Amino acid sequence: MNLRDLPPSASLRAFAAFAEVGSVTGAGAALGVSHAAISQQLRALEDHLGIALLERRGRGVALTEAGDELATAVTGAFGLIGDAVARITGRGAGRPVQITTTPMFAAHWLMPRLAGFRRRFPDVEIMLNPSPQVVELTPGGVDIAIRHGKGHWPGLDVELLLPAEHVIVAAPELVKGRRIDRPDDLLELPWLQEVGTNEVDEWLAGQGVTEGRARFHSHLPGNFVLEAARRGEGLAATTRVLIEEDIASGSLVVLFNRGTIAEGYHIVTRPGPLRPPAAAFVRWLRAEKSRSG
Repeated sequence: MNLRDLPPSASLRAFAAFAEVGSVTGAGAALGVSHAAISQQLRALEDHLGIALLERRGRGVALTEAGDELATAVTGAFGLIGDAVARITGRGAGRPVQITTTPMFAAHWLMPRLAGFRRRFPDVEIMLNPSPQVVELTPGGVDIAIRHGKGHWPGLDVELLLPAEHVIVAAPELVKGRRIDRPDDLLELPWLQEVGTNEVDEWLAGQGVTEGRARFHSHLPGNFVLEAARRGEGLAATTRVLIEEDIASGSLVVLFNRGTIAEGYHIVTRPGPLRPPAAAFVRWLRAEKSRSG
């Protein structure tokens, strides 16, 4: 890479600000300059590259396909620079470690263990955002995601935390006196499914069970699904690692193993070194993984 071939830094900063806020006026406010100055820098950047980065849409301005590609690179690069500055100057040390994960994983695996992290790292503040939606990892935002899946998230660093053995479970009283040999035998029973997911539907369809299942679904936040299952309110699809204690105590019984699926819970971060508090949290997760194993 020849640094002399890169556009002027002022133009790149203006473009990054526009890409982040989506307007010339907002970009000017973010950088403390006039919207006219932002427009001038954007035109200069297009002239330097010889390609259109912006296009007018109605009363607004949007990124072209080339602009969108450059925006991803530029905002990522400035994010890495900002993170490095925060690390070497200590400016990011006091910012809470922001973590996103599913409500079910947060309630049944992470939260019961967080007291141990606080005892070991009393000066590190944690901000936990349980959500069934995949949250984007942006500079200055979420530090760590604990995601469930096959680990295919391009452009991010991914490390397996816990493998996931999928099971169908119920409270003993819900299935007492019933003969359950096949998935069809579950048709008359109610199901509990986490809002924003389709694990139950996928499993039932994969077993050829397609009649009448929607009628018996209750869609709940993830942290309520297993509580409702323990009370006998329905069947649930979950991962064994979240219910080991329930199985041992007999409060939940495994009816079906959903088969070997190459999925699990993964630690997901943006490329590059983590802030020291975030790095400490990842090291703690690895230690908890060893204890769980």
